[in-house]
Amino acid sequence: MKIIKIITSIALTIGIGTSVFGQNYSLEEAKAYAIENNLSAKQAENAIEIARLKMVETRGMGLPQVEFNGSFNHFINLPVNVLDAKFFNPLAADGETISFQAGTKFNSTGSLQVNQIIFNGSYIVALQTADLFRSFQETSSNQIMEDIIFNVIQAYEMASISKENLIFLDSLVSSTQSLIDKQKNFLDLGLILQEDMDQLNYSLLNSKSVYATAEINYQNAIAMLQLVMGYPMNETITITDSPEQLMQKKSLSNGNLDIHSNIGYSILEKQVELFKMNVKNNKFANLPSLNGYFQQSYNAYRNEFNFFANEKWYPQTVWGLQLKIPIFSGLTRYAKTAQAKVDLMDSENQLTQAEQNLQFQEIQYRNNLKGAQNKFELQTENVGLASSIYDNALTKEKIGSGNSIDVTQKHTQLLMAQANYVGSMVELFQSQLSLDKLYNNILPKNK
Repeated sequence: MKIIKIITSIALTIGIGTSVFGQNYSLEEAKAYAIENNLSAKQAENAIEIARLKMVETRGMGLPQVEFNGSFNHFINLPVNVLDAKFFNPLAADGETISFQAGTKFNSTGSLQVNQIIFNGSYIVALQTADLFRSFQETSSNQIMEDIIFNVIQAYEMASISKENLIFLDSLVSSTQSLIDKQKNFLDLGLILQEDMDQLNYSLLNSKSVYATAEINYQNAIAMLQLVMGYPMNETITITDSPEQLMQKKSLSNGNLDIHSNIGYSILEKQVELFKMNVKNNKFANLPSLNGYFQQSYNAYRNEFNFFANEKWYPQTVWGLQLKIPIFSGLTRYAKTAQAKVDLMDSENQLTQAEQNLQFQEIQYRNNLKGAQNKFELQTENVGLASSIYDNALTKEKIGSGNSIDVTQKHTQLLMAQANYVGSMVELFQSQLSLDKLYNNILPKNK
């Protein structure tokens, strides 16, 4: 789920918001909640269970297959047999026949049959493929889980940044309002001009406008977090981790740094193995197969419906082997094997291409992270400097040695510095998160 619009909106807007009372969640708690409650996460768990059951199903095909068959026949008209009359009377005329009814009015059969695969190359490959498919499905499900956690982290970070901005701008509105309240006395005494007061009111209204916009963005960020967590939208939550705390939790310094652990790459690796199994299966189709069977049956023949009486049932026991040797299939098996080999080559090419793309992304993301870290450090220093300049301007205005135009300029300068600071923080978080995903450092290691 993409939240780029929310990211962009927060990055370009400085704002604050009201305190929201609700269930408190740290980032780790939000991730744990998403794993348990996000519907896509539940579907991923179901897919793993289906793959496990498919493996059980495939394994069961190689176990003895036992079935019972029963039949009952009621002959309304007994079948008629026609024989040459000489069979009974050697003196009968040539061509003379005798007809008679044979059999009984009722008959019934019950049989128990057991079939067992003794050797079948395709079955051997199917067992191996079923286990590989289960592993493939687990990795695919992990990719879904990774996307969920990625979105949770992203949404949480944006909400945390927005919340910090809310606190910043709240203090800015308060300080501007306090200055205006004090300067009204000077205006009443004629010590400052109405133009100066208008300039201060302009700064206050500007701060309140940004406040209102940013408050909406904060609420949107919280709503997005609830959505990706699978949290009820009609309830409220409160985040507890600050941006500084989130930065300390980054896993890049201690996590895995191998691009081959990337989940997308692992999926392609398993896909290659599945294509290899397909080639193997088509080759094994050329091998003989051998099945065994055993059957025990009982037959009853009656002229009256008394099958449950103490009458005789006639047993029949048979066992045997069935050997099948493929000889010629009109080149069908050859064509299937050739196609499977081409599919395998394509999958191997995709794996190589994916590795090259990951190598490029590793260079790109690391450069982005380095640039984002430098920019964040500069903007942190810059916003501190702008804040100090604005505080000095406020102090001068309060003691009458400054002017309102200078305060307004410094106010606007501080807003711009804070906007750049927020943008650099978003960029830093996004760069770190992208590298974490590249190296498969997002999912908990027990998943």
